[in-house]
Amino acid sequence: MKENLISRRANSVGRTKIRKMFELEKTLDNVISFTVGEPDFHTPEHIVRACERALAEHKTGYAPNQGVLELREAVAERTLKTHGVKYDPETEILITAGGMNALRAASEALVNQGDEVIVPDPYWCNHFHHPLMELGVAVAVPVDAASNYMYDVARLEGYITEKTKTIILNSPSNPTGRVMDRATMKKLCELCIKHDLILISDEVYEHIIYDDTEFVSPVMFDGMRERTILCNSFSKSYAMTGWRIGYAVGPADIINAMLRINENTLASPTTFAQYAAVEALRGPQDDVKKMVSSFEKRRDILLEGINKIPKLSCPKLQGAFYAFVDIRGTGLSDDEFCERLLLEKRVSVTPGSGFGANGAGHVRMSYALSEDDLREGLLRIGEFIETL
Repeated sequence: MKENLISRRANSVGRTKIRKMFELEKTLDNVISFTVGEPDFHTPEHIVRACERALAEHKTGYAPNQGVLELREAVAERTLKTHGVKYDPETEILITAGGMNALRAASEALVNQGDEVIVPDPYWCNHFHHPLMELGVAVAVPVDAASNYMYDVARLEGYITEKTKTIILNSPSNPTGRVMDRATMKKLCELCIKHDLILISDEVYEHIIYDDTEFVSPVMFDGMRERTILCNSFSKSYAMTGWRIGYAVGPADIINAMLRINENTLASPTTFAQYAAVEALRGPQDDVKKMVSSFEKRRDILLEGINKIPKLSCPKLQGAFYAFVDIRGTGLSDDEFCERLLLEKRVSVTPGSGFGANGAGHVRMSYALSEDDLREGLLRIGEFIETL
């Protein structure tokens, strides 16, 4: 057998701590899990019925590599309504196999060996891994509570070099639950224009926003439409994680490059699922509003519970369904905290260091679980802290 059999691309990434905790908790009974970021709601019935109609109409053959035109048109309609920007469904929109595929294809289309891609730290693991899979360099820029866990733009500029090509933005954020405000977004956009950089904007949580928080996209600012790729998904807002449908919106030349990549990898997403996605965008949005309202209530329960427990703290959360909890007061590392909490109290949370070096001393908790489980989990966490 030849040495170095496995490719550098495959060896550039490892398993995430999310999956490590998820797999460990499956070996135990009576576990309350705060690990996986998946809505605990069923896909709305009107979306399921649309899929059934597509199947009954035998829409089961290959779809165009770029995706079903009707869905691309629906994405264009939605983006115009929510972002105020018009895109051509023929050339500037690509349907993908979930948001992950959109992000991965964007990285493949843009990153050459040695190119630098800036990501926030803490980051969602795949944002960091995708540049590495192209033999690029992921440059982690620390973000913290002082900057609302979003980029401090002046600090970020110090990380830009002649090799920097792309900045990744995730707002609302996984894992921190924070949202970039309009003033900071304006500064970030000005920085991208100044240094001629492409911005990949992961907006999969755009509809999961709380209180009076405003969702702002970079394409809402002058000069950014031509240098921004919007990546989105139906998974979170419509409880469609298993349907694997997402999309990318951006300049025609980049979308065309992503299309050619997908043509040679997945061909196209599942045809009948795309017709369900059309219904998701064009049909009633009541279920989305109900889900977000439920998440907001759970957020309040979690924040109140965590901040009553000695040695733990978490400031107010603005979007998504994650809390990034500071556990440094316990004196435990985040890995030790998570392992002991799971083994001793059967509560599973994810080490913050799994989301970057700057996440150490924190744990991520997804509150996409029932109120009863949420309250019981908080009770067990409180009991665990008392034993330290």
